Order: sequence, then C-alpha cells, then structure tokens
Amino acid sequence: MGAGDGAAEQSRLAAERVQRLKRQLDQAERATQSWDAGAAGERLVAERLNGLTPHGWYLLHDVHWPGRPKANLDHVLVGPGGVVVVDAKNWTGEVRVAAGVLWQGRFARTQSVEGALAQCAAIASVLAPAHRRFVRPLICLAGQPDFFAITNADVAVAGADRVVGAVLALPPVLDQQAVVGLYAHLGRQLTQVPDTESAALKSLTVQRVLAPPAGRRWDAARRPDAAGARAGVAGSSARKSSAQQQAAAGLGRLLCLAGFVAFAVYVLPYLGW
Repeated sequence: MGAGDGAAEQSRLAAERVQRLKRQLDQAERATQSWDAGAAGERLVAERLNGLTPHGWYLLHDVHWPGRPKANLDHVLVGPGGVVVVDAKNWTGEVRVAAGVLWQGRFARTQSVEGALAQCAAIASVLAPAHRRFVRPLICLAGQPDFFAITNADVAVAGADRVVGAVLALPPVLDQQAVVGLYAHLGRQLTQVPDTESAALKSLTVQRVLAPPAGRRWDAARRPDAAGARAGVAGSSARKSSAQQQAAAGLGRLLCLAGFVAFAVYVLPYLGW
C-alpha cells in the first residue's frame, strides 16, 4: 500500500468516526428535547394540582417509585376521595379513547395505561390492606387541556384544565384525620420526610375510613363539578424533578460530543489519523 493509499484510508476512518459522533450528537439532542418537554409537562400539571389544596388535598411531587430505585412517580395526591397517583404526559397530536382503549394518533397507548396501573400497585403495596382499595390511577395530559375519558381498565385520562374537577368529583371515602395520616405515611415511604410534616403530624394515626363508593370508581368524575371549576391555581411550583436533572445530564453529554466532533474534524487530519 502506497503513501497515498494510506492517507486515503486514514481519511476514510476519520470520516467514519465523525459520522458516528454526529449520530450520537443527534441522539443526545433528541433525548434532551424529550426530557425538556416532559419536565415542562410535569411543572404545568403540578401548578394545576395546587388548586386541590384548598379542598383538603395534600400533594407529593416527584417521589420514589416503591420497588424501583431509579424510577419516580410524578404526583401522588391524598384527600377525601382517596389516593390518586397522577402520571403526567406531554403528548402532542390527537388523543382519544375508543372502545376503552387510549390512543395517541394511530398508536394505542396501552403501555401507558399499564404503567399507570403499575404505579397504583406500587403505592398500594406500602399501604395497609384496608386502604389499598382507595388508590386510583390518573393520566394527566398537559397538551390536551380539555380532554377527559376513562379507559376500560378504569384509568382516568384528564387534561390539565380538567384534572382538578375530576379529582374533586370523586366521592369522599376518607375523613380528615385519615387523609392526614395517610399523607404522613406516604411521605415517609416515598420521600425522606414531607416538607410540611411536623412532630404533631407524625403522631397522628389513621382511625376511621368511610365505606367505599359502589360501582366504577371514576364514574362520579364524569359529572361537571362546580367546585373544581372554581378552584384556582395556587401555591408554589413543584420542586425540581428528576426529569430536569436528567435533562441537564443529557445537555452535558451533548456538549462533550460536540467537542469530540470538532476535535475529529479539525485536529485529527493534522495528526495524520
């Protein structure tokens, strides 16, 4: 192989390395954009859910998924209607429920419905048996604010503007002391200590639980709820979510890859690689 052939081979290998780095750069950029969109959706949903606090609901944002150390739950609500596990989605395009199946465009989102049920099962696993039947799943759509439907798996799907009304329409199943006690218990299980927990709150125990409603659990949420419509957006924004942290990590990887691309394009040819 002559000197010219060796130089051509080195140039070909350098070009291949540059193409690989560019592909990795594109993948990192898409991942960062996806995390940014998800974090924005979670923040919007958290702001809407703050409208529940004047009605006796307590909120836990971005908490650990029991049994899955690297996974998180977007929002867990505890109030008179029970425990609601909210999975925030920032989907684009048309969303509908047809024949009990959740669709986004032409894709059936059965995996998201199953994920919402799995989140409920994880929360129920850390509750006493008598309280497990009060855990409900809800998927909240940040990008479809006026949407509301119920899947055949009894998973409610509510837009950001209707989520408060849907939760407030749930029949009461817990009294105030039960609500506070469950909130304190879940705060200890899902985080280190709830931000608002005090020594007095820690001493509370669950003493009385009302009878559960009959029939489908989300049926009451189909009815218009005036209190939910009046509920304003109050309180502070949710604390920084793990999705934002992962987006920051993705941005760091993006910058590193950009540096590698520049090095391969401008430096390697002069080194004879």
